[in-house]
Amino acid sequence: MQVLNNLMAFDKMNSAGFLANLMARLFARGLQQRIKPLGLAPAQFMTLLELWNEDGITQKELVSRLDVEQATMANTITRMVRDGLIERRTHPDDGRAQSLHLTQKAKAVEHDAVTAAKGVNQAAFRTLSDEEQKQFKELMRKVIGNMKNETRL
Repeated sequence: MQVLNNLMAFDKMNSAGFLANLMARLFARGLQQRIKPLGLAPAQFMTLLELWNEDGITQKELVSRLDVEQATMANTITRMVRDGLIERRTHPDDGRAQSLHLTQKAKAVEHDAVTAAKGVNQAAFRTLSDEEQKQFKELMRKVIGNMKNETRL
């Protein structure tokens, strides 16, 4: 009976996991609404962020940098090639690997897509002071680090 009472006492609005998940979904929804007119999805946007920063990296590097499953990244890349955002080329240093390169279409939407993402962040933080925003992001980075270490155990 005590276990049941403890389960019933769980308050999701005081659960960091629930709140983080809810916040992530709201950020994703806001981003999706803002970048959809550009022909982009959130997974494509985060992939493009890496390629705008360093064009010509491999799928393996993207998986590592974005901390996503290989199969998820493979599907995202396939859609991005189909949508004309990136192209695959034989890697110059490893003939077995392929490097991923931005197309003109992807380069053309960079400014608008980044502006859209900044708009989502501005909307989310509009009631927080600069100091609160800085503190919030630092705390999130600490929690993310803790969770990454936890999943390596």
